[in-house]
Amino acid sequence: MADEAAQPPPAPLSEPSPAPTSTATDPNPQPPTDTDPPPPTEKESPPPPEKEAPLPAEQPAQAEDAVEQPAPEEAIVESEKPKERAFIQPAESFKVESNLMADLSESERKSLDEFRKLVEDAISNKSLIPKSDVSASTSDVKHDQHDKNPDEISIWGIPLLKDERTHVVLLKFLRARDFKVNESFQMLKNTLKWRNDFGIDKLVEEDLGDDLEKVVFMHGHDREGHPVCYNVYGEFQNRDLYVKTFSTEERREKFLRWRIQFLERSIRKLDFRPGGVNTIFQVNDLKNAPGPGKRELRQATRQALHLLQDNYPEFVAKQVFINVPWWYVAFYTMMSPFMTQRTKSKFVFAGPSKTAETLFKYISPEQVPMQYGGLSVDYCECNPDFTVDDPATEINLKSATKQFVEIICAEKCVIVWELRVVGWEVTYSAEFVPNDKDAYTVIIQKATKMAPNDYPVISGSFKISELGKIVLTVDNPTFKRRKLLYRYKVLPFSD
Repeated sequence: MADEAAQPPPAPLSEPSPAPTSTATDPNPQPPTDTDPPPPTEKESPPPPEKEAPLPAEQPAQAEDAVEQPAPEEAIVESEKPKERAFIQPAESFKVESNLMADLSESERKSLDEFRKLVEDAISNKSLIPKSDVSASTSDVKHDQHDKNPDEISIWGIPLLKDERTHVVLLKFLRARDFKVNESFQMLKNTLKWRNDFGIDKLVEEDLGDDLEKVVFMHGHDREGHPVCYNVYGEFQNRDLYVKTFSTEERREKFLRWRIQFLERSIRKLDFRPGGVNTIFQVNDLKNAPGPGKRELRQATRQALHLLQDNYPEFVAKQVFINVPWWYVAFYTMMSPFMTQRTKSKFVFAGPSKTAETLFKYISPEQVPMQYGGLSVDYCECNPDFTVDDPATEINLKSATKQFVEIICAEKCVIVWELRVVGWEVTYSAEFVPNDKDAYTVIIQKATKMAPNDYPVISGSFKISELGKIVLTVDNPTFKRRKLLYRYKVLPFSD
């Protein structure tokens, strides 16, 4: 998307009958639903007197600026020194714009009507898409929209002037040009011509290989329903991949075509209806990203930036940069004066220690990939009992405290659970405590110190044959706050 090119691109259930029940003392408890087992109880031992810095206030997802690269309303970055410093640049907050006609202002509706009339007239006289001045031998264009029936002219797979989706498309161009009708119309014409010359319709169907599938990939949705795209620039530390992608002009051109193909395919899965989700949430992982000294990367970035900002307006909901190195802060500081407030309201920066915390503000943990502190694993059968559709509970684990999670069991069943503490450095244990005081407590997992490099997610299960409760205990002896994530399921009992 236009905004993504600012960085070095990769160019880039019924409730079970007397089922096990649980209660919760979560600060924001929710009543059990018809589809979920009741939540567990969480108990916390009294912490010693301390002052704890509050978590940053959650920022709402913002509508995206298509023409420039976004910038941060808040940024936490890692400095060259071991101690992290806060880098905060306030920016005016923009609400998420609605595409419903009833929500547009009178002037916006007027501009939309004028824009649509210009498009209708241009389609009628076949001037919307000028004849290509690029030879077929150069552009390999076989899909010329100029000679198509007016009803067949489309963009991003959306036929123009056919249904209500047209309004969403036109509003993207209007917002990219501050509702200046003539400028928006010219932008649309230029985009349609470029798409025709570049052979976008054919490009979408091409097989360009899967060498870069770890560099850019879609995974889950944010809390507002936007699909999330991850751009992992550290993959280019692999010299063979870097050379294969950027070493020659021909390879850079292929990379650009691959990136545009990926973007086009992603956009065509969006819902362009007025009330639908039609923007993408971008996560940019800068860990081990090549620095600005890579000439070939700069060339690819510059080329991608021009194409994306000119031809993909209003497709980014938010830009979150994680594992941000010091040099990128310097780069942003240099570029910031050239960015609009609207653009800056889209950027969020986070250093390595704040990556998971920042992502969880916008994306629920069960949707966040495991490598970024979440519970989601693609193409893995390590714990098939859980999917991204199974919500997780988040607990702020204070320093020098123990946290108890109790799962009350009211009938024979099997309880399965997942638990993770971001960063670990805590002790974890699990036990089953029977209601019968004369029965013995069963140690499921003895107290174990979990190091940061141990298993990211702990999975457990226990067959319940008598009434009681499962108690999961996390002891945080450090002076750092931690984020505790867990979820559980009730499965049928079997002998």
